[in-house]
Amino acid sequence: MSTSDSRSNTVDYRYDAELAGQLEAKWQDRWEAEETFAAPNPVGELASTRRGATAEGRETAYIMDMFPYPSGKGLHVGHPLGYVATDVYARFQRMNGKNVMHALGYDAFGLPAEQFAVQTGAHPQKTTEENIANMRRQLRRLGLGHDARRTFATTDAEFVKWTQWVFLQIFNSWYDPEAADGRGAARPIGELVSQFEAGRDTGTGTAWAELSAAEREDVLQNYRLAYLSDSPVNWCPGLGTVLANEEVTAEGRSERGNFPVFTRRLRQWNMRITAYADRLIDDLDTVDWPEAVKAMQRNWIGRSTGAQITFPVREDVSIDVYTTRPDTIFGATYLVLSPEHPLVDAVTTESWDDCVPAAWRGEGSTPAEAIAAYQRQAAAMTSVQRQENKDKTGVFTGTWVPNPATGEDIPVFVADYVLMGYGTGAIMGVPAEDVRDWDFAKTFDLPYIRTVQPGEDHDEDKPFTGEGVKINSANDEIDINGAGVGEAKDAVISWLAGRGLAEATTQYRLRDWLFSRQRYWGEPFPVVYDEDGTPIPLPAEQLPVTLPEVPDFSPRTFDSDDVDSKPEPPLGRNTDWVNVTLDLGDGPKTYRRETSTMPNWAGSSWYQLRYADPTNDEQLVDPANEEYWLGPRANAESGGADLYVGGVEHAVLHLLYSRFWHKVLHDLGHLSSYEPFHKLINQGYIQAYAYTDSRGAYVQADEVEERVDDSGEATFWHNGQQVNREYGKIGKSLKNVVTPDEIYDAYGADTFRLYEMSMGPLELSRAWETRAVVGSQRFLQRVWRLIVDENTGELAVVDDAPDRETLRVLHTTIAGVRDDMEHMRFNTAVAKLIVLTNNLTKQGVSPRAVIEPLTIMLSPLAPHIAEEIWERLGHSETITYEPFPVADEQYLGQDTVTCVVQIKGKVRDRLEVSPDISAEELEKLALESNGAKRTLAGAGVLKVIVRAPKLVNIVPDN
Repeated sequence: MSTSDSRSNTVDYRYDAELAGQLEAKWQDRWEAEETFAAPNPVGELASTRRGATAEGRETAYIMDMFPYPSGKGLHVGHPLGYVATDVYARFQRMNGKNVMHALGYDAFGLPAEQFAVQTGAHPQKTTEENIANMRRQLRRLGLGHDARRTFATTDAEFVKWTQWVFLQIFNSWYDPEAADGRGAARPIGELVSQFEAGRDTGTGTAWAELSAAEREDVLQNYRLAYLSDSPVNWCPGLGTVLANEEVTAEGRSERGNFPVFTRRLRQWNMRITAYADRLIDDLDTVDWPEAVKAMQRNWIGRSTGAQITFPVREDVSIDVYTTRPDTIFGATYLVLSPEHPLVDAVTTESWDDCVPAAWRGEGSTPAEAIAAYQRQAAAMTSVQRQENKDKTGVFTGTWVPNPATGEDIPVFVADYVLMGYGTGAIMGVPAEDVRDWDFAKTFDLPYIRTVQPGEDHDEDKPFTGEGVKINSANDEIDINGAGVGEAKDAVISWLAGRGLAEATTQYRLRDWLFSRQRYWGEPFPVVYDEDGTPIPLPAEQLPVTLPEVPDFSPRTFDSDDVDSKPEPPLGRNTDWVNVTLDLGDGPKTYRRETSTMPNWAGSSWYQLRYADPTNDEQLVDPANEEYWLGPRANAESGGADLYVGGVEHAVLHLLYSRFWHKVLHDLGHLSSYEPFHKLINQGYIQAYAYTDSRGAYVQADEVEERVDDSGEATFWHNGQQVNREYGKIGKSLKNVVTPDEIYDAYGADTFRLYEMSMGPLELSRAWETRAVVGSQRFLQRVWRLIVDENTGELAVVDDAPDRETLRVLHTTIAGVRDDMEHMRFNTAVAKLIVLTNNLTKQGVSPRAVIEPLTIMLSPLAPHIAEEIWERLGHSETITYEPFPVADEQYLGQDTVTCVVQIKGKVRDRLEVSPDISAEELEKLALESNGAKRTLAGAGVLKVIVRAPKLVNIVPDN
C-alpha cells in the first residue's frame, strides 16, 4: 500500500478532532458497505453474509441493549454509556471467534409522541420517524457495531403484526395448573373447551352444551390469559386514558402533565400474569442477574403464605380475610372492608345503634349515606395515596361479627387503607402487632390486645412488630401461649380449619397486568366484538390491524376534575374503521373494533425474539434460529440472550412483562428457552455539574466561568454573578445538557468512547467533566505517534524484535486486558493499555510485534483509529475479526523482585533479586550490599532474619 493511499487524503498527520472525524466517517461508511457486523443465522434469509460467514459450528454471543425510545430531544452524553459498553464487549467476543449478534431497534410507540401530536397536530408517525433518523445518526457516529439487517421499530407494520399475533396466542390460552407435571403451564384454550364439552363444571350451574356462544365466552373469560374485566384502574381525565401504577406519582397525579388521577372501574383488557407468579419468582434462581434486581422482582410479586379466615356475619353472608399472621387472631379487635368490596352493601345496616360513637359515623345520617360518601372520596384517590396516607379514616357499617377465637363481637368498618386488589379486600385489625392497624385503632378508640410478648424496653404506646412468644392466646379449645410464631400459625390454621373457618393459602401482591390504553399511538387490538359484545379474535391472515387516520389525537375528556367522566379513545372517532364488515367463517357480518390500544410495554415484551429472525414473515421466529441464539446452554439452562444491559429503572415492570410473555410462548411450544435474558447488567448513570443563581434558578452550565482565588478555592460565575455548583441528572431542566455531537466535533467519537469507558466501573454512576475528555484524546494521540510520523505521515513501526522487558510488559498487559474485557472492567483495561503505551513512548521505539497486539486490544474501545492503524500496518482485511491476543506464560512471571535490606528497623539498601532466590544466597547478598557495609562500618552481626525474597533484617551486635 502506498503512502499516499494510507493517508486517507489527509494533509495534517496529527491526530486531532479533524483527522479523527475523517477517519471515523471513512470506517463507518466501509463497515456499512461491507456489512462488517452482520451475524449469520442457521437458517433463513440471514443465513449468509457478504463476508461468506456461516453459523455452522460457531459459538454464539447474543448481546442486547434495552430498547431505546427515540426522543425528540436526541441523545445527551449519558445515553450512550450502555451502548458503548455492549459494543466494546461485542467486538471483543468477535475477536474470540464467536458469532456475535448485536442489534438495536426502537421502542417507538409511546405517550410523548402522542402528546406532541396533541399539542402540534403533527402525526406521531412523522415525528417518530424523524426522531429515529436523528438517533440513528447520533449512534452511527459512535461507530457502534450493530447488525443493521436486524434493526426495526415497534411501529413497523411487520412488527405490529407479530405483536398482535403474540397477543392472540395469549388470548387463546389458559393456565392449566396440572400441566407440566403439576408445575403449571399455558395450554391452548381449545383443550379447556374440550374439557367443558366432556362435562367439566362451567361454574354457572349450566352444562356447556346448553350455554349460548356469548355465555360460553363469559365462562372462558375467567380462564383466558388475556381477558376483559371491569377493573379498578387509575383514570386520568386530563390525559383521557387509564394509567399504570408506575405512571402515577405519590401525590395521585399523572407523571406526564401533572393531572389528577382517580380510581374507578372500567372495562379493560388484562393479562393474567398472576398465574405465573410462582414461576416468575422461582425461575429467578436460573438467571445471572444482580441480587438487588431479583429482590425487587420478588418484592413486587410479593408471595406470602398464610390463611384465609372466615368470619360469619349471618347465615347467608360471611367475610373472608387473608392474613399472613393467623396466630394473632386473638388480638383481632375489628374488621375492615375496602370501599370497593362487594359485601359492603350486604353488611351495611339501616341505622346505627345509639351507642355508636360519632367518630365512627362519617358524613351521613345513615350508614348507607355515610359509606356512599366515603366510597366517592376513596375513588378520588389512587392506591398509592391510600396506602401512604398517615391519617386513617373510615366508616362503621353498623355490623358486628364474633371473633372465632375470643367469642367477642368486633365492629366491621369500611376504610380506604385496605385495597380490593390485595388478598380478599378485607382484613382483621390487630392493632398491637401492626402499625397501620394501631393507627386506625387509635383514631377510632378501638382496644388492642397483645398476642406477642414485647421486649422489656418496648414502648407500651406503640405496636410490637418483632419476634416473641405468644401471650393472651388461649380459649377452651386451643392454647398457643408460649409457642413461637411458626408453631402458633400452624396450630391456629389447623384448629380453625377443623371448624370450617380457615384454610392455608398463598397470596401475592402482584396484580394482573392492565393492558388497555385509551390512546391513539399504540398497537390496535386484533379483536372485534359482535352484537352481543363478545370479543372475537381475528385470524392471523388478517394481521396486522393498522392504525386509521383520525380527525385529531387529543382525548375528548378535558374536565380533569370529573371523576365520573368516561374515556373516549381517539380511535373511536373513525367510525368507518370501528364498524367493519368481515367474514370470520359465518359469512359477512358487521363487527365493532376495539378502540383502546396496547400499552408501549407490548413491543418491548418480545423484541429479543425478533432480533433473532427479523425478516421472517411466516413465523414469529424460526425454531432453529431461536434455539441457536436463545436456546438452553450448559451455563444457561433457562436460555435467553447472553447479555442484557440497561437501566435499573426497568428492573421490575419491563423485565417482568418480558419474562411473562416469553414463558407463555415457551409453554405453547414456540420457544426452547423459558427466560428471555440470561445475564443482566444495570449500567450506572452519568451526571453533570449544574449551577443555580441566588434565586435557586438553574443557569446555562456551558456559560459558567470558573475562577480560582488566591487561596486556591474555586468559585463559579454566570454573567458576573456568583452561582452555586451541584451534581445533577443531565437534562434540559437543569440546563446542563452535553450532547455527543459536541464531543464528536471537539475530540472525535473514539475519544468519546474511550472517556466513557475509562470513567469508572460500568455499574456505578459517574460525573461527566468535559475538561477531562482531553486526557483520553492525548492517550490516542500517543498511540498514533507510535505508528505514524506526524511530520511525514510515514509508518514509524519497525520490525526489530522487542527486548524481554518490553515483552514482559506486553504479555502482562494482554493477560490483564483479556481478563478485564471478559468481566467488562473496561476502565481498568484502558488503564493497562495506557501503561503499555507509555512504556513504548519512553523507549522511543515501536516494534511491530508489540504495536499489532496493542492495536487489536485497543480496537474494541477505539475502533476507528484501530482500523486505520491496522490498514497502515499493511492489512487489507478489517481488524474486527482478528484474534484477540493471548498472553505467553513465559513472560508473565516477574524476572526480579525488590528485596529491602533493613538494619535497626531502617531501610539501608534495596536489591533486585530472583523471586526464587534461596534464603542463604539472599543473606549473603544483603551482607555484601553497599548499604549494609556502610551502616555496619565493621561492626559484628548478632543475627540475620531472612524473609526471602523480599526482606532481610540485619541485627548488629552493638
